Amino acid sequence: MEERMKKRVFSAIQPSGMLTLGNYLGALKNWKNMTEDFECIYAVADLHTITVRQDPAAFRKQIYNTCAILLAIGIDPENVTLFKQSSVAGHSQLSWLLSCYTQFGELSRMTQFKDKSLKHADNVNLGLFAYPTLMAADILLYNADLVPVGADQKQHLEITRDIATRFNHIYGDVFTIPEPYIPKTGARVMSLQDPTSKMSKSDENVNAWVAILDKPEDIMRKFKRAVTDSDNKICVAEGKDGINNLIGIYSAITGKTTEQVVNEFEGKGYGDFKTAVGEAVVEELRPIREKFDLYISDKKQLEDIYFKGAEKADYIARRTVSKVMKKIGFVR
Repeated sequence: MEERMKKRVFSAIQPSGMLTLGNYLGALKNWKNMTEDFECIYAVADLHTITVRQDPAAFRKQIYNTCAILLAIGIDPENVTLFKQSSVAGHSQLSWLLSCYTQFGELSRMTQFKDKSLKHADNVNLGLFAYPTLMAADILLYNADLVPVGADQKQHLEITRDIATRFNHIYGDVFTIPEPYIPKTGARVMSLQDPTSKMSKSDENVNAWVAILDKPEDIMRKFKRAVTDSDNKICVAEGKDGINNLIGIYSAITGKTTEQVVNEFEGKGYGDFKTAVGEAVVEELRPIREKFDLYISDKKQLEDIYFKGAEKADYIARRTVSKVMKKIGFVR
């Protein structure tokens, strides 16, 4: 295995629909923070996105938008490898190779396949079933040491580790076995209308989620309409999912502990608290929206960034694919 000065991190995000406050607080904000301590490789996972049918024009627009948002939150392409997944052929190549070392039963047990099959019953395709193998290829292609994971991605990292371990057992020390990375800060942001469910851009209720690029007035309206309980007491407790969610969001943005948040709003009602959370979110996202407008106005710059990032990623990827094929026995 190659020796590196810093541990390598790989992460990717799909360009499907508008990125939400949940994406930002749960992942993207930490992407920026991790660049200080790790060698970071970040991908826009456009290959993963087509497991669900996409409108071509909207798809292309969202690929540009996703890159612009990543730059707007502070990802520096001079210090980070940032690229489109589809621009590096190694992702598709290694995915096929690893699919021959992935068991049918392993894929059958993946909860995301079961969930998405129910949501998209008219399009239960092979890509949706084999999605975890492509994700494993994404990670193993760069011999990532660490992968930031949330609760809904742990199963995918587990199967990645299983595939890598199986391949290494057969052919020797080929892949780095990736470890999960749990960021020091972050929040699992729940729906504003159903706080027992994760905030999702696919939610048909537009008041349930906040987009990173939402206008301030829309953000305030959504928080003022956020579902809470009838207790009117701001504290963390079982059965208070709505308030628990709002406290988590406010805490993640302000850096205050749960106890500090509860003390700050002691004696105040839900109306005051919802307004405060909404205002904190507006101010957190304001500079991102402003920088986004600058980046998205220059498509050529975005294309150049994608291209340069893909060149760096492809150099690593080709070496990995070549090594894997040689180990399997392919003729050069």
